[in-house]
Amino acid sequence: MGQIQNKDLLHKVARRVKTLREKHGVTQEVFYFDTNIHIGRIETARVNITISTLDAICQYFGTNLEEFFRGFEIAEKDE
Repeated sequence: MGQIQNKDLLHKVARRVKTLREKHGVTQEVFYFDTNIHIGRIETARVNITISTLDAICQYFGTNLEEFFRGFEIAEKDE
C-alpha cells in the first residue's frame, strides 16, 4: 500500500509551518542547523510530513500539535 497524500492538507500544513518560522524570525538554514529537518521541502508541500516531524517542528517553535491545527478546515472526501 502506498502513502496517501491529501494535497490540500499538505498545502495548509506548509503555509502554517512557514508562518510559524517567519513569525519567529528563523531562516530555513538556521532551522536546518538546529534540527536537521529540511523545512524548505515541507514549506513547499513536496513531502508527506510525518506526525513525528511535525511535532518536532512544533516543539522547536514552542507550540503543540493541538495549537498548530487549531482553526484548520479540512475538506471532506466524497466516498
